[in-house]
Amino acid sequence: MSKSDFDLKHQNQSIESKIVASLERISQAFRVLLWRESKEYSLSPIQVQLLIFLLHHSEEKRKISYLADEFNMTKATISDSIKVLEKKKLITKEPEPNDSRSYVIHLTSEGSKTAQENSLFTNEIRTPIDMLSADDKENLLLSLLNIIRHLNRTGVITIQRMCMTCKHYETTDNGKQHFCKLLNQKLLNTELRTDCPEHEMVE
Repeated sequence: MSKSDFDLKHQNQSIESKIVASLERISQAFRVLLWRESKEYSLSPIQVQLLIFLLHHSEEKRKISYLADEFNMTKATISDSIKVLEKKKLITKEPEPNDSRSYVIHLTSEGSKTAQENSLFTNEIRTPIDMLSADDKENLLLSLLNIIRHLNRTGVITIQRMCMTCKHYETTDNGKQHFCKLLNQKLLNTELRTDCPEHEMVE
């Protein structure tokens, strides 16, 4: 049986376990910062996340079914949050012409303002990243993208819109060279996207 990454005796002798434990600490920081933001606006953390997502994504992604997959939650849970946001006049719902049971969610002007303010909750995490060298930032990005790709392949994370899971992406030289067939151009490591509007999942 493998050792737990949280077994301190094992962790202190394993750089891999230290990395896992460090990522877990960072995930705690995200939760703390999100809770602070949500309390200030009298919203729940998922409602804050929904507002931010709605602000930055296209209409086909602003539907209950897509949001449920995006946040790994049930449609009922997402619907409840959307009802609260509608009651607070932060969003409106537009029925789809061909399906009265489905609708697209739009931010109101107040909702857009709130979402823009909420989206700054990561500033404290961004600060030390800004201080890294260019090489360290590049290596960190590539490492995180590879972790996310593995989690996506194993079904831990469902929807992903990053280059490495897109049908337009090609890689050569053991993953050191990147190419986008849609743009028909090579991509630098720093040009790899974690959330691309043109993303199409590999079938």
